[in-house]
Amino acid sequence: MPDFPKRLRRKLEERVRDDSLRTLVHERGLVDFTSNDYLGLAKSDTLFSKTFQLLLTKNIAENGATGSRLLTGNHPLYETLESVLSNFHDVESALVFYSGYDANIGFFSAVPLRGDFIFYDELVHASIRDGMAMSNAKSYKFSHNDITGLKQRIKGVLKGGQPEKDTEIYIVTESVFSMDGDSPGLKALAQFSAENKYRLVVDEAHAVGVFGKNGEGLVQELNLQEMVFARIITFGKALGAHGAAILGASTLTAYLLNFARSFIYSTGLSPHCIATVISSYEFLQKNSEEERQRLQSNIQFFKEKAIKLDLQEHFVLSNSAIHSYIISDNTRVKSISKRLKDKGFNVKAILSPTVPLGQERLRFCIHSTNSKEEIGLVLELLANYH
Repeated sequence: MPDFPKRLRRKLEERVRDDSLRTLVHERGLVDFTSNDYLGLAKSDTLFSKTFQLLLTKNIAENGATGSRLLTGNHPLYETLESVLSNFHDVESALVFYSGYDANIGFFSAVPLRGDFIFYDELVHASIRDGMAMSNAKSYKFSHNDITGLKQRIKGVLKGGQPEKDTEIYIVTESVFSMDGDSPGLKALAQFSAENKYRLVVDEAHAVGVFGKNGEGLVQELNLQEMVFARIITFGKALGAHGAAILGASTLTAYLLNFARSFIYSTGLSPHCIATVISSYEFLQKNSEEERQRLQSNIQFFKEKAIKLDLQEHFVLSNSAIHSYIISDNTRVKSISKRLKDKGFNVKAILSPTVPLGQERLRFCIHSTNSKEEIGLVLELLANYH
């Protein structure tokens, strides 16, 4: 084998020194406080059976998509799913992508054009940042969940004036932030965007399945769907499946189909993947109320227990299924994560540089499948260890 490049080796060695080197692990037999499987669907026997039955009913016995959707990969189940998505999410059109990463890369690299401006919350997901880095538009961050700061940022960039004719301004946020679990003032953002004819883009990855009457997401819970230019939803979180979609006008779908390179040049999802997502949405529509109520009950119990144990000052304020406990220093947070693991609890340590230096944390993901006893015990252990 050829020698490994020295500069790349030094970057790995720096990660070792910082105690931030990533490795792949197998976590089996632990109580889950780490995965995004908020409703337990990823391991649901019922969902597995419904997916299999759907494939049998449709007489589909294919293992792969065989190509990109623009070539041979656009099998009939795609049309079924995109119709389900449009109806469920009360939107004109939906376009399914291979993953949430692909969806954000595709949207932000293709939609904002040269001369346009993107203003994004400083804590948006890495996939959004990577997409913006590929765009010819100029992008500017604003302070987390700070609409006043956003307004000042726009005013400063535009020097108090109006954008030139045909210039678009995109406002980008998440309805539930993946590392903090908190939410922006979506109503105020939507109103501000509408008043100024800006394009509001909301990533709903961690809201779908958790918020809304039937798990539609926070945008629909607040009845803002008509004020949002595009929503990005993913199927690998509460839906327990794989893939993602961009929701918006039919003209947005047509544009992405023609210009989003991550869509054009990616092999389509297999029929089994699409059938799983269809089955998951059927579950949300017909059978999810009990699971979602149990999830909300567990979230409330978690917050109340944290207050009783005087832990709340270290937690980022959140009403979602994500609760982050700040423990600065990679070595310290990894040590406590390991001690919890030794007691049978899988709680992920989130290290810098994934989060800013000094904001290292334990990230608790609450599930409908967690028991009150498990929640109480893991927090009692945390109180003893920190």
